[in-house]
Amino acid sequence: MSGSRQGLPAGTSASPGKSGQTGIGPIRVLICDDSFTVRSVIARILRAEPDIEIAGLAADGEKAAEALRQGGIDVVVLDVEMPVMDGLTALPHLLKIDPSVRVIMASALTTTGGAIAMQALQAGAADYVPKPAAHQTDEFVREILAKIRGQARLRRQRSIPERARAPATVRAAPGAAPAVRAGKAPLLLAVGSSTGGPQALFSLFRALGRPLRVPIIVTQHMPPVFTRSLAEHIDRLGARGCSEAVDDEVLRPDRIYVAPGDRHLTVQARGQALHVKLTSEPPENSCRPAVDPMLRSASAACGGRVLAVILTGMGQDGLRGAQGLVEAGGTVLAQDEASSVVWGMPGAVAKAGLCHAVLGIDELAEKVTQIVNSAP
Repeated sequence: MSGSRQGLPAGTSASPGKSGQTGIGPIRVLICDDSFTVRSVIARILRAEPDIEIAGLAADGEKAAEALRQGGIDVVVLDVEMPVMDGLTALPHLLKIDPSVRVIMASALTTTGGAIAMQALQAGAADYVPKPAAHQTDEFVREILAKIRGQARLRRQRSIPERARAPATVRAAPGAAPAVRAGKAPLLLAVGSSTGGPQALFSLFRALGRPLRVPIIVTQHMPPVFTRSLAEHIDRLGARGCSEAVDDEVLRPDRIYVAPGDRHLTVQARGQALHVKLTSEPPENSCRPAVDPMLRSASAACGGRVLAVILTGMGQDGLRGAQGLVEAGGTVLAQDEASSVVWGMPGAVAKAGLCHAVLGIDELAEKVTQIVNSAP
């Protein structure tokens, strides 16, 4: 019987597989949490998936390290708070044992939990999920499965020797429509992201070294207690200031404003200034904050003079807003499939023929700077 169908004792693993090294076979996941209930909830979800195998169950970071040393693990779901060795302490040990393993932090929906999750992302974790309760929603199931599959794909993809990969021009946008011309000189940069978004945002803003002459607004699908921590961690990157957006504040050039959890971030023009308008309008695309209302309002406030960047994420949030933006003379960039955890949101705008360019996360910053600062 495979590991995905067994109840494995805490701290043990199934027989080591080679999927992590070869990219062939099921995705092997190690679940590390001191709560038997949480381990059981996640294990029950994963056992129902034919392409996922449970490599082991561990009750603390030390046991997770022991299991990881046996090899063949693609993804670790790692609790933040545990006895013996907590998740934040265990993280560097796990990455030292296997630098290519993808670690997804499971964090409680608290201010402290959000701050620790963002700290873990800065320290090398690949992603995070809100810690599950005893009774799980369909949304949590979709989220954890998408993140596990996406992170496993990135791990296996990066294990392929560079010489065996397709050329960058081919990898950039499979299935995407031809590029469209850049639009009007932007007055605003608007960034939308979801699954895998925090790491993509960190990468983008780290690479944006040069000052930008326009404000930057960000909608990341994230619970309220996490968005403030996300803004604080982006702020610590040091290149430019960042904060959670406040209703009615003036948007200033080269500063980043993050939509608060459970509020839509929209934009209003008053005279020569752009102002934040936070709303509690109904969710769009099952999300609040959502990218579509951000792009709609930004396009209206700026007369279409907006540069939109759509990063990794599930679903199609941002597609309708991008359509309206391009029709009004704006420009859209999307993250490519190869560097995305999930190519849902960026794939939707790319396949719809709305993008000026579809680029890897490491290439987007240069294109953004070129469009924003080279514009008349």
